[in-house]
Amino acid sequence: MTAIAERPAVGHRTRPLALVGAYVSLTKPKLVELLLVTTLPAMMLAAGGWPGTGLVVATMVGGMLAAGAANTINCWYDRDIDRIMSRTRDRPTVTGVVPPRAALTFGVMLAWISLVVLGVFTTPLATILAAVAMLAYSVFYTMVLKRRTHHNTVFGGLPGAAPVLIGWAAVTGSLAWPAVVFFGIVFCWQMPHFWALASRFRYDYFRAGVPMLSVVAGPVSVGKQSAAWAWGTLAVSALMVPVTPQLGWIAGAPIVALGIWYVAESHAWLRRIRGGGADRPMKLFSVSITYMTLLSIALVVDVLV
Repeated sequence: MTAIAERPAVGHRTRPLALVGAYVSLTKPKLVELLLVTTLPAMMLAAGGWPGTGLVVATMVGGMLAAGAANTINCWYDRDIDRIMSRTRDRPTVTGVVPPRAALTFGVMLAWISLVVLGVFTTPLATILAAVAMLAYSVFYTMVLKRRTHHNTVFGGLPGAAPVLIGWAAVTGSLAWPAVVFFGIVFCWQMPHFWALASRFRYDYFRAGVPMLSVVAGPVSVGKQSAAWAWGTLAVSALMVPVTPQLGWIAGAPIVALGIWYVAESHAWLRRIRGGGADRPMKLFSVSITYMTLLSIALVVDVLV
């Protein structure tokens, strides 16, 4: 357990709605939303169409709870370094709105509920994959690797891409090459995405003693590695249509175009770094979110058409 001196409790009782909001914020809703963006396309690819409303709802709810559980446990464990970083110092586990034990209990409860939902309404493989992803993120990434190695982001990318596999397995009870390739796209995409964010907050991570790549390597090195992973994203995405018979040019053309755009933006960031001026890493971060959203939409539209 992380040992810190918790901030003194506020002098008045937290309002019920505010307390609910505090617990919800521990799940990192924006991150959960981004993860779920890839779940639905994976399910529709697996089904060759709409998989059924009940299955979609169960998988999305189960996946949302699983991701929320892992994020909550992350907030519980990281509350000592969250206090130091400007981006996270207002989290409820830092301010004392949600006590540490309550946060951990909440995270574990979400994890169990997610596995029950997935176990009852989807498939055993989807449930196992969700359990492995939660353990990988909340234990191996958060507690073991994050503070020890700059390779933490690469390992964290594995559970980050897991919703693709969970969505596919929820429909078919197995895995296939389209799921593996889609998983590879999301995995590679995460490196420029998170390294851009970590570069924006590199001083926070430095103060907290977290060896993110942006802390232990120079900006040019971070930019080069981000560009390399963007090329990897494009290369893997080029395999999506060949391994997925139901996809055609409706998805194929946007997939390639989006990959080229992602590569171009990563190189633009590298040029800004080399130029010595404002490198604006959040521009690449914003582009990465748009990339994944549009890619998922293209896959859904092609399946439906």
